[in-house]
Amino acid sequence: MAEAHAKHHDYHLVDPSPWPLIGSVSAFTMAVGAVMYLKTLTIGGLALGPYIFFLGVAGVLYTMLSWWTDVAREATYQGFHTRVVQLSHRYGMLLFIASEVMFFVAWFWAYFDAALYPNDPHQYARADLFGGVWPPKGIETFDPWHLPLLNTLILLTSGTTVTWAHHALLHNDRQGVKIGLWLTVLLGFIFTCVQAYEYSHAAFAFHGHIYGATFFMATGFHGFHVIVGTIFLAVCLYRVYQGHFTPRQHLGFEFAAWYWHFVDVVWLFLFAAIYVWGYGGHGGTF
Repeated sequence: MAEAHAKHHDYHLVDPSPWPLIGSVSAFTMAVGAVMYLKTLTIGGLALGPYIFFLGVAGVLYTMLSWWTDVAREATYQGFHTRVVQLSHRYGMLLFIASEVMFFVAWFWAYFDAALYPNDPHQYARADLFGGVWPPKGIETFDPWHLPLLNTLILLTSGTTVTWAHHALLHNDRQGVKIGLWLTVLLGFIFTCVQAYEYSHAAFAFHGHIYGATFFMATGFHGFHVIVGTIFLAVCLYRVYQGHFTPRQHLGFEFAAWYWHFVDVVWLFLFAAIYVWGYGGHGGTF
């Protein structure tokens, strides 16, 4: 009977898990709370939308923490991540990054559609809104050679430090991994602080015109990805201290490095297209 249930393959069939159900309920709760808040809906005269939303957010975060902890346990202590399983995970991560690339393609498309055709005769309102030029008249853009250039250098440097950490891990240099990851996390945090400072000195707002909308959506979502990547790498740093990674078994770290390099490349395109190419020549101090 035991032989009938023996495992004769390299695939990992996961045990029944509560996290898909809990995560779905939490995501639904979060969506309901967001709709109630945006539509100013009440229950018994009480504006409960924000509370329902944050209850859903807490559930989603708890699901993420618990589910990923289970995955780390399966990989580190239970040995379920065979070479075949690792290959499937790599395909999954590559597809996820590809979907993220298309996400940013949408924002670049919106930006270039407006920037390349500011006087489009088929959209006659643009001439009135933009003044027939890009950046639109009255928009004071950022000087790309100040804070944007600094943030570019910060992200490029962080790409080298995470590569250093990966190289050290492949050679089982635990101290080198820790130093490289500490530097990368620190640089990611500095990037976020510089971007927040830059936003606070913007001479234009998000609303009211297409330039502010496309600028803040594209660079803001990239900033969100930097925060996610920084957290991702910080978790990897914690796991390094726990002794989870080996030169042959470190998918979590490898995926964090892939994600960070993706963030770096997207920023280079943002810097070249929005900050440099879209520079109006009349930028402010920042």
